Amino acid sequence: MQVHKGHRQRMKRRFLEHGLDNFDDVNVLELLLFYADPRRDTTPLARALPDQSGSLAGVLEAAPGDLEKIPGIGENAATLLRLIPEVSRRYMVTKTPETEPVETAAQAGRYFLPRFMYQREEMIQALYLDARRRPICCRELSRGVVNAVEIRTRRLVEQALETRCSAVILAHNHPSGLALPSLEDESATRLMKDALQLVGVELWDHVIVAGCEYVSMRESGLIR
Repeated sequence: MQVHKGHRQRMKRRFLEHGLDNFDDVNVLELLLFYADPRRDTTPLARALPDQSGSLAGVLEAAPGDLEKIPGIGENAATLLRLIPEVSRRYMVTKTPETEPVETAAQAGRYFLPRFMYQREEMIQALYLDARRRPICCRELSRGVVNAVEIRTRRLVEQALETRCSAVILAHNHPSGLALPSLEDESATRLMKDALQLVGVELWDHVIVAGCEYVSMRESGLIR
């Protein structure tokens, strides 16, 4: 126990003094697991996790149920590991200025990219803008099994009226694909654009996100 305690203290001090730059992936996982299992030697488990999940990213992005199937991983460890990408996304979202106008495709891309970080299922979000293109709020329209286009469109119009916005930017992700709009994306976008126009609201853009990349339908000439 004293050996483990001394090792843990050295690892923590090393991180506090130098950060993670001189840690390999096993060291990173070992350090994290200290806080899920305060007594056991976590080195063997830290070495086994990347073998099971393929990489550090695979470990951190694995579903909690999949993590708990790995021998030695309990609920505490699975929860802690899943917290890392979730907290990272929240951190990046909070760094996005909420008061600056969103007037270009690049600004829209920067706004939405962190909101889709590490998402494993498809989701659609809508950013509601005032007359000066400043964000009023950003809301989720659907997640997972995508709702019927008509339902999403009705919800979009209701929220646009509720927020008294002047314009909307839509965004959705392709978790396992490319940041390219499909024919279904184009058709749904036209429907939502027409519905918003009926209540005097502009659909300014629709951004498709995949990983660290995005495509603006406005910039691509698909929204005029």
